[in-house]
Formats: sequence, C-alpha cells, structure tokens
Amino acid sequence: MNAETKQKLEYVQGVLKEAEVYNHAGRILTYDQETICPEKGMEEQGEIIAFLQNQVFKLTKQQKFIDAAEYLYEHRDELEEFDRVCAEQLHRDYAKTKNITAKKQLEFSRIMNKAFVDWSAARKNSDFSMFADSLKKVRDANIEMVKLRDPKDAEDTGKAAKSLEPSDKNYVIGQLIGDYERGITIEELDECFEHCKERLVPLLKKLMNSKKKIRTDFMHKEVSEEQQRKMSDYLLGVLKYDLSRGAYSTSEHPFTDWMGKNDIRITTHYYPTDFAASMYSIIHESGHALFEMLQPGENYDHFIEGGKTLGMHESVSRMYENRIGRSKSCIKLIYPKTCEIFPEVMEGVSEEEFYEAINVVEPSLIRTESDEFTYTFHIIIRYEIEKEIISGDIDIADIPRRWREKYEEYLGVSPKTDREGVLQDVHWTSGFGYFPTYSMGNMYNAMYYNRMKNEIDIDGLVEKGDFDAINSWMKENIFKKADRLSPSEWIKDITGRDFTADDFLDYLEEKYSALYEI
Repeated sequence: MNAETKQKLEYVQGVLKEAEVYNHAGRILTYDQETICPEKGMEEQGEIIAFLQNQVFKLTKQQKFIDAAEYLYEHRDELEEFDRVCAEQLHRDYAKTKNITAKKQLEFSRIMNKAFVDWSAARKNSDFSMFADSLKKVRDANIEMVKLRDPKDAEDTGKAAKSLEPSDKNYVIGQLIGDYERGITIEELDECFEHCKERLVPLLKKLMNSKKKIRTDFMHKEVSEEQQRKMSDYLLGVLKYDLSRGAYSTSEHPFTDWMGKNDIRITTHYYPTDFAASMYSIIHESGHALFEMLQPGENYDHFIEGGKTLGMHESVSRMYENRIGRSKSCIKLIYPKTCEIFPEVMEGVSEEEFYEAINVVEPSLIRTESDEFTYTFHIIIRYEIEKEIISGDIDIADIPRRWREKYEEYLGVSPKTDREGVLQDVHWTSGFGYFPTYSMGNMYNAMYYNRMKNEIDIDGLVEKGDFDAINSWMKENIFKKADRLSPSEWIKDITGRDFTADDFLDYLEEKYSALYEI
C-alpha cells in the first residue's frame, strides 16, 4: 500500500468512526422509542433520531470523504481484504445516494419516523386511516429515492438493480428488494414463489384434510407476564445469549438491534393467552443477536459489520427458531422447564403432544404467530401487495381490502380488524422490500442445515443443551464470511451449490407429511 492510499484509508476510517458515534446514539434512541418511550414523546424522539441520521449523512457526503472513498474503491486491489470490502460497501452506498442532498435525506428520515408514530397509534386503535397518509408518503419517498439513482450505476449496486429497465413498473420494487438482498431479482423471486405455490398449495390441502387430530386446547390458556419472563430468561441461557453484551425488553413488534460490538439488544412481546409466541420470538431474536455477537471482531474494526443482508440474517434467526426450536430434540430439552414454569398450561400434556402442538399447521392471520408451514404464504401475500403498491396498481386506501382478499385466496381466512390485518407489521413505516428476505432466509438455512447435520450431531447436541458446540459451528461456517460475501457467493461458499428453494420445500414436505400421517 502506497503512502497516498494509506493516508486516504486513515482519513476514511476516521470519518466512519465519528459517524458511528451518531449511529450508536441513534440506535439507542430507536430502541428506547420502541420499548419505553412515552406515547406523547415519540414524535419528538423521532425528530432527534432523524437529526442524528442526517449528521451521519452529512459526514459521508463531504466531497473530501467521497473523493477518498472512491479513490480507495479504484485502488481496492491494493487493500487488505477487510478494507477492500469496506471500500466496496462505501462505493455501493454512494452509488445509491449520490444524488440525494442532506436536506432531502432529512426529509426522508422525518417521513419514516412520523410513519412509525402514526402506525403505532393506528395499530393501537385498529384504524388504518390513521396510518394511510404516512404510508403514502413512505411509498412516495421510496419511489423518489430510487428515481434519484443513476441507472448506469446499476452495475455497481447489484443484479437486482439492472434486471429491469427504469420504465418497467417493477423496476422500483426490484431496486428496493435489492437493497435488502443484494443480487436477487424480481424475475428470480417470482419464479421462486411460483415454485413454492406449486408445491405447498396442494400439500396444504392434504394437511387440512388429514384425519390426524392435534391437540391444541392448552396452547391458549392464560399465563402471567412474570411466567413468560422466567421462560425468556431460561431460553436465553440455553441459547448462550451473552447478557454481559446484551439485554432484552418488550415492544409492540419483537426486534433485534445492535448498538455496537458489545451491546446487542432484543425484544419480545407477551400475550396473556399465547405463551408460545414469546418463547419463539425470544429464540428468533436470539438467532439474530448471536449472528452479531459471534461475528469476527475485525468486522467492527474495519466498519463492515453491516454488510450482512437481511436474508442472511433471517436464515440464522429462523434456523434457531424453527429448524432447532421446533425440533423433537429441542422440545425434549425444554419440555421439563415448560412444565415447571407453566404448570397450569402443561398439566396432563405429554412431550409428544407439546411437540405436535408447537408444529400444528393452522392457517391464521398473524405472520409472527403463524406456523412454520403456512409462513411462506404470509410472505407471498406481502410481496404481491408491495409490488402493487409501488407500481401504483392499488390505491393506498384499498390496501386493507386487498389484504383481506389475498388472505382469503391463499389461507382461507380474513381479518376482521385492521390490527390483525394490514397493521400487524411495522416494516412499512421504513419502506418496502424487506419481506421476501424472510423466505430467502428459510431457503438459505435449509441448504446449510443439510451440510451441518452431516458434520455435527445437531439433535444430540440440542437434547443435551450443548449450544456452545452448535454456536461454534455456526460461527466458523456461517457467520465468519457473511459480511465479506454477496448472498450468492456466501451460500455457495457454505454449501458448494447455487441457491435453491428445494431443500426447504423438501424439508417441509418430509416433516409435515410425517406429522400429519399422509
């Protein structure tokens, strides 16, 4: 590395270090806003968050910083691997935002923060009309963000951005999805979800017509928050979530946020008549947290810790939640403690009955509480509606109606209220394109789970509660390179194969055919 390159690298890292101070503060305020912030203080808090985000934007929009970062990108072959990855990430970010002014970015941030406040109030009152205006502004902001990008930069921002012409009605949603899952295209997603429907729709009908009856009467008995907190504490201990580097609280919608290298926080939500919901949100969010806690320390030192895609992240959280958490071996592990903490629920319930109830297939309205089998339909519904929203094929006011129609079409159920329908997810307060990453995550983890089970005795380790061994395997084989590779490179590096949905679909067919004796 020559002197000029070294000087510019040190300058860029200095700016990024300063930017991280603002980011860190903003993340803490965001966590506060979603957990304990008083209702009347949320909008003001949102303004402060928007200000901090804007300070970061201004720092990285300085011409000196841009010139230095672009120089590093042009000379990236001279850099060590972690610094090269950072230069590539900065270049991709610049390509997306170079035509956005600081004033415009602040406007976008304020729109998103106001949308969260309005969504919270609308959800509380189960009234979509209270959120509709903000949602329209979020949609318009997303469209404007994409239109401010230069199409010729698509070569540097990922395959998703260049798969369609700007005049195509799906061009914008394609770019937005590409922001969350670099490299995936609308065409690939359409094909993937059509394949899922071809295999899952007929199988769902068979499951629903099965003579196998699964007992679930005990699953909705009333429990206290204190009991659920005890269960959360137990599960966090089992999973080896490091409470010296993390904390957990409650929020309307469970989430994970990483403040810094040694501060990774999660939340859950306690429902008085659905004790399993908080159990599995804790397991899910712990998966996200472990991904951050166990990534290489060099990622933070070189400012690339945010390089993971949402599909990568969801693959981990959903593997812990479903492939491990709903397995017979995990039920065997947690059954005694579940009986101890929820005696009034579990009285007279066998281990096998508990396993079956945790895995029951039942078309339902709430995505986060849905079973593992029907979950994919919840994602397909949102994906199809998002495409219509961004393309202008549906008016904002008509979204609740379209939501009801889609749920009736795919799952044979229809929400009676906006709260259990279109207002259940927080995601649209910050934009569109996230939801497909959940399904991508299921498909990624099905692929690498098939390698994992050939290298370690997963079921045996889970039964013993030896999550240190499981987490160590994940750290070395799944987490280690995630920030340095694109999703397609990452999954091929792990499995030796290109991405496919078939491992996941095969798993569902095998598991649920056995469970329902079909």
